[in-house]
Amino acid sequence: MINLTINGKQYQAPDESTILQACQHNGVHVPTLCYQEGIHQFGACRICVVEVEGAKTLQASCMVPARDGMVIKTNSKRVQSARKVLYELLVSDHNQDCLACVRNQDCELQALGKELGVTQARFAGEALDNGIDACVSFTRDLSKCILCRRCVTVCNQIQGTGILNAQNRGFKTVIGPAMDLPIGGVNCAVCGQCTVVCPVGCLHETDSTQAVWDALDNPELRVVVQPAPAVRVGIGEEFGLPYGTRSTGKLAASLRRLGFDDIFDTNWAADLTILEEGTEFLHRVKAALTGGEAVLPMITSCSPGWIKYAEHHFPGELDHLSTCKSPHMMFGAVIKKYYAEKLGIDPKKIFVVSVMPCTAKKLEIVRPEMTNDGLRNVDAVLTVRELGNMIKQAGIDFINLPDEEFDNPLGYSTGAADIFGLTGGVMEAALRTVYELVTGRELPFPDLHVAPIVGLNQIKEGTIKIENALPEYKFLEGVEVKVAVTSGLKGANILMKQIAEGKSPYHFIEVMGCPGGCITGGGQPRTANVAEARKMRLQHLYEEDENKPLRKSHENPHLMAFYKEWGEPCGHESHEYLHTHYVPRGNYNELNDQSDVFIVKK
Repeated sequence: MINLTINGKQYQAPDESTILQACQHNGVHVPTLCYQEGIHQFGACRICVVEVEGAKTLQASCMVPARDGMVIKTNSKRVQSARKVLYELLVSDHNQDCLACVRNQDCELQALGKELGVTQARFAGEALDNGIDACVSFTRDLSKCILCRRCVTVCNQIQGTGILNAQNRGFKTVIGPAMDLPIGGVNCAVCGQCTVVCPVGCLHETDSTQAVWDALDNPELRVVVQPAPAVRVGIGEEFGLPYGTRSTGKLAASLRRLGFDDIFDTNWAADLTILEEGTEFLHRVKAALTGGEAVLPMITSCSPGWIKYAEHHFPGELDHLSTCKSPHMMFGAVIKKYYAEKLGIDPKKIFVVSVMPCTAKKLEIVRPEMTNDGLRNVDAVLTVRELGNMIKQAGIDFINLPDEEFDNPLGYSTGAADIFGLTGGVMEAALRTVYELVTGRELPFPDLHVAPIVGLNQIKEGTIKIENALPEYKFLEGVEVKVAVTSGLKGANILMKQIAEGKSPYHFIEVMGCPGGCITGGGQPRTANVAEARKMRLQHLYEEDENKPLRKSHENPHLMAFYKEWGEPCGHESHEYLHTHYVPRGNYNELNDQSDVFIVKK
């Protein structure tokens, strides 16, 4: 331990702490802006400066190691004065039209000014006119960028995609793709992790709320809504509830009060996905073991950010991807085909809204592959943050809403569907069903959780040995099925390189585009403590699963009733409406050719 003096008091801190970490360890507050624990440590803003005895200049506490015997002042007059000047310089070329900003009253820069006691900006600097760069998934308002470089770190070091970097030098520095290219014209996965870490209104999801309000106000439309599994452990945070609070009942109630005609649940389609994807996997394995043609390992296809990444970086390996659409796209197709026929209404009169913890879903719905019968499967995607804004705009008291149920039959789900929202969940849900279909027995793991793939490690792997298989699955007898799970594109890159080099030992791989899975997707509520939020959302989604009366997708009675009319999994109707294909893209983004997909830089 390190012994040091902070503001005249003796403290201890763990070895290898920075000054900032030493202060935080002992409950001494030091204001920060660019710093994010475990994500970004760069010292760009200098707001965290402190006075260190013996040092000629103030020290950036997030960067300077704490040393034994240090004497530190965190709030001296010199420090206070310096922080105010640093803040004023930061905002001197910043777009200060706060009332019109999407982050008004939810802006770290704005909150910092209040904390520092800055009531006026004394400096008026020249501002670069970099304008707005937007795609269908997210928008970059460069007039609000403070060059903190959080987005650079998450794009390069966390996700490993390298799309955002500092371009030019000095006053002309701008954060963006190389050669001043628009974000929609490069091989960005639109995962939206940059929008989560941005402290100001520079990076945010491209707004879809007005389109949804317009649909709700249109008496000619039947507006159907479906929230993803991870939404139920994220939405409460928009209203001040603790990280990961299970708000399933209040979510359904709030959607009903917003005026949606049908309050369904993407979880139903998650159960549907398991039947389709599990069947596809069994078909591939049988072909591989009986002399047929099959591409293994098979990789999950629920994450559109991951899919786009694969199309750009591994265009030659796309046959490894499951042909299943993601759950909410399957759901949209079912709504506009099966449900429309049940109601006897024109599917053109149905407007499907997905509430997703994801910005990449906004791009997914405009892919030409995601259409049937000339109609888009899903018409609009709201992030969790956008839904929170709509609930607030409508004056709905979310905290005090009674718990309500989703509408049936397309609102009922098993526990397996809930864990789709976290890393390892899709694989576990698939194994619960596939193993039982093959052997007639439950998975041999306590509480149905496949221990080797539970947790937040970057890459997890496990082996399931098939013994005493049922007669129709004797081709699997004795086979050790090897699976792998990763979340975040950096981990995906590692597994895909193994496949490309012919060295992959796996049969089945789950990939989620965001670290931790959808629980920390690019559309989830922003948080000061990402690690704690991820941990609690994961824990509470598992609790949601464990509290369900049915926990395996093939036990969903409403889903089984659907298949009696629809046909068997991976049958004719399924292939037409629930499965898709992918597009090799290389470094060029063909989707940029669609004028309704990308907004050009202006």
